[in-house]
Amino acid sequence: MRYKHFKNADVSVSALAVGTWAIGGQNYGQVDRSDSVRAIRTMIDQGVNLVDTAPCYGNGASEKIVGEALRGIPRDQILISTKFGLITDAYSGEYIKHASYKSVMREVESSLMNLETDYIDFYYVHWPDVNTPIDETMAALNTLKKQGKIRFIGVSNFSEEQILAAEEFADIDVQQPPYSMVNQKFTGLMKWGYERGIDSMTYGSLGSGILTGAIRTMPDFEPGDMRLTFYDFFREPVFSKIMEFLKTMDRIAEGHGVPAAQVALNWSTQKEFVGTALCGVRNEQEAAQNCKAFEWKLAEDEIAALDQELVRLNIGF
Repeated sequence: MRYKHFKNADVSVSALAVGTWAIGGQNYGQVDRSDSVRAIRTMIDQGVNLVDTAPCYGNGASEKIVGEALRGIPRDQILISTKFGLITDAYSGEYIKHASYKSVMREVESSLMNLETDYIDFYYVHWPDVNTPIDETMAALNTLKKQGKIRFIGVSNFSEEQILAAEEFADIDVQQPPYSMVNQKFTGLMKWGYERGIDSMTYGSLGSGILTGAIRTMPDFEPGDMRLTFYDFFREPVFSKIMEFLKTMDRIAEGHGVPAAQVALNWSTQKEFVGTALCGVRNEQEAAQNCKAFEWKLAEDEIAALDQELVRLNIGF
């Protein structure tokens, strides 16, 4: 496993991290709890030291699975990342953004209980809440730091302007934007953050599975599946373009004798402005294969070939 030093947080983080959106089991296909626990433990056994989750992933289910998976592992050997501010409306079932002082204080207690821990390492504002003054949200986070319930403050899905506004009231240690070969829209934000010591934990590192190479025909997802509603990878014309791009990935993967997913993970994590790539897994086999990506590296000419093909097909920009 490779590791990177997070500057503002001053901690060493594995270049690959456990992402747990899918294992929450809500609008993301079938999930087996036991398989999920074993997958998380497999990644930790392979040197991964960061697990990311959120209370809205399956209404607490993901956090509880993480808590179960981490039982018996010395707390100081693992970094836990979770979030707040995205709440399921009791009437509509839809997500609402709510990051008031009282809400933050309530959510952190629930997350601590779900995760079976007495502190959280990285605590993120999940999405900007335009209805709550940012100084109120940051005041809650500063209080939690003083109480020892969180160590570092993070923002997820924030713009440069929103981060600057937050920095007026608190030290921002990390950010969490989406980033992969097929989603490079926030490259500038990540580079800007990197120069300020705000390292990035990127989500969507395998493009909701499309960069694993396991999907070669348009999938028949259930209505409401997040892979359909959150990204455009499984809609035309983007889907056909990515299928064409996979031919270049396949050629490079075959040259190294590895799955396509490892090419995608190396392409991302070999960039200095990527702190760690969150990667969702459903079983031990996927977990072990993804960790093996860090036993080798892409050559500069291979990265160039991938980038040229992405530009030619106009994917991800």
